[in-house]
Amino acid sequence: MSGYADYSGHSYSARAPASVKFGRSGLVEKFGRMPWGLVLLILAVASIGVAVLYSSTVTNPVEADLPMKHAMRFVMTFIMMLVLALIPLKIWMRLAFPAYLGTLILLIGVELFGSTGGGAQRWLQIGPVGVQPSEFMKLALSLALARYYQMYLGARAGGFWIHLPALILIMMPAALIFMQPDLGTTLMLVASGGTIIFFAGLYWRIILSVGTLGILGAPAAYFFVLEDYQRARVETLWNPGADPLGAGYQIEQAKIAVGSGGWDGKGYMQGIQSQLDYIPEQHTDFILTVIAEEFGFLGAAGLLLIWAIILGWAFAIALRCNSTFGRLAASGAVATILFYIAFNAGMVIGLLPVVGVPMPLVSYGGTAMVTVMACLGLILSAHIHRDDKLTATGII
Repeated sequence: MSGYADYSGHSYSARAPASVKFGRSGLVEKFGRMPWGLVLLILAVASIGVAVLYSSTVTNPVEADLPMKHAMRFVMTFIMMLVLALIPLKIWMRLAFPAYLGTLILLIGVELFGSTGGGAQRWLQIGPVGVQPSEFMKLALSLALARYYQMYLGARAGGFWIHLPALILIMMPAALIFMQPDLGTTLMLVASGGTIIFFAGLYWRIILSVGTLGILGAPAAYFFVLEDYQRARVETLWNPGADPLGAGYQIEQAKIAVGSGGWDGKGYMQGIQSQLDYIPEQHTDFILTVIAEEFGFLGAAGLLLIWAIILGWAFAIALRCNSTFGRLAASGAVATILFYIAFNAGMVIGLLPVVGVPMPLVSYGGTAMVTVMACLGLILSAHIHRDDKLTATGII
């Protein structure tokens, strides 16, 4: 039987592992390898989201149907997640570059034909459906970077030049998204892409050098790159009380809601800020304020703890992958979800500027949910197919 050598020089049989079979026995085997405890935790987070959305919209007739829509979207994306989990890593790898290129074309389409909402041009209308390509790019970028490193990662992985094409893969969509403008998604994309480069083996001296240049260049970026409203958001972060009825209103009301909840909260559907709609966008970007006011610090910390368990479990899955592609793609998916949570929580409690990032599976929003559930599907696939061996091209 002929064989092949992976990037490390080890030889493997050319016969495909049993886990790639799609017959009835193969599907049963795949479902048997599914980490059902992790799946139950995902269901728990989504259930919390439906309950909290009901509380945050019950007094607003215009938004009364949002919890049901959220639940229906989750059911559809949950099925999608399970289907994606059954797809072998070699197929994910073959689709990586086409997915990246296709999403990049959609981002260009947003610049040319995109619809404007909330002062930003981020949406692309495809028939009756509006999509936000910047959300899809978060997963597409992780797949493209993972495939690149599967193809070219060698003994000098820590050097700079092997990472230069990866930086280009990150900066092209980041530049298009920044022009929409969407600072939050741009930062998330750069952060998750940088995480993959780090796990690919970048030398520490390069990381420190880039970090130092970033710090030194921050003042210039603040004055010459950011838009006026983006600078206002940064200034509001440091002094929200300077304009409590304008730029600082949202974060001031959020802090009041979080602080009034205390340790154990006021009770379900008993929050004053949430029930009286004092907080703009409380059903989307500021959903955590509803949890903090009604269930207190313990409730908000409990949600973040569940996410911490999910992400810790997912990162362990990434580390156990046999292939570079599986390890880096799953790590990128974990980083994407992590930065959703970190940016949203930091924004709500005033540690980060208001950049419009939702809390995964809890905030109302369709495109973000599709992205997060697709990331979770990739992570589950990495677990089920963790023993698969991939060549540089992914073809066995």
